[in-house]
Amino acid sequence: MQACEVVITAADAEWLVGFTRALVAERLVACGQHISPVRSVYRWDGAIQDDLEARVALHTRLSLVPEIVARADRDHPYDVPCVFALPIQAGNPAYLAWIISQTREAADYDTLGVEPTG
Repeated sequence: MQACEVVITAADAEWLVGFTRALVAERLVACGQHISPVRSVYRWDGAIQDDLEARVALHTRLSLVPEIVARADRDHPYDVPCVFALPIQAGNPAYLAWIISQTREAADYDTLGVEPTG
């Protein structure tokens, strides 16, 4: 089973902490490392935006990414939340095993209406 890091940003740092706590409680992620503030410069609705946001790096199984994306699409205050997964190519084997031990198996994707990645 491959571990990965999922990055999510949000305008409200406390909302993002609460979202992370829910994902940990549901065993969708093993942990989340928060950074706040981060400065995001991007184009939205034809204008360049410059905003302070919070960012979390979530450690999880690659197979759980579709559930995390679906959850963010459902709960995130943004119309199009920033959610992406980065593969972990190598690392401390004990830590990678801990990520797997602290997360659950992926759900049946047919009931979620999303496709697995990878």
